[in-house]
Amino acid sequence: MAVQPILIYPNPILKMQAWTVEHFDDELRQLIEDLVDTMRAGPGSVGVAAPQIGVSSRVCVIDVSNNRHGKDNNHGLLLMVNPEIVARSGAAVMREGCMSVPDYTGDVERATEVTVRFTEPDGNVREFTATGFEAVAIQHEMDHLDGFLFLDRITSLKTGLFRRKSYK
Repeated sequence: MAVQPILIYPNPILKMQAWTVEHFDDELRQLIEDLVDTMRAGPGSVGVAAPQIGVSSRVCVIDVSNNRHGKDNNHGLLLMVNPEIVARSGAAVMREGCMSVPDYTGDVERATEVTVRFTEPDGNVREFTATGFEAVAIQHEMDHLDGFLFLDRITSLKTGLFRRKSYK
């Protein structure tokens, strides 16, 4: 259990597609513990993906329950292995930030509702529908697994990218 350093863009690992997890073992459980510790230590963080700590595996953790945007509508701490979005609907533009891009935020259009299927660390498959801020967080973290950053999805580079005033 340890907080891991976050890779900062333009580190090339952040632009790689992560590998599918095939072994559910102690190494995976340790990775997930490190991701949770790293997320909780990050300023305002609601999620982190394995590539952000230099591990090219399809694993991410998300918890929006302590964020003002997600506290009333969430599924708690999500430990997601090999997640996939099986349905999406709606669209809205929301301001996003990322620990791997600490100096900027940006306006990104995302689905407002997603149905996600993933495997939990114990091997059980889970599927549910998320809405609002939690749906956005899921899409953001899953983008990391495919080598995308929110910078790749900004609605307009001219008007949709903003220098962060402070990072807390």
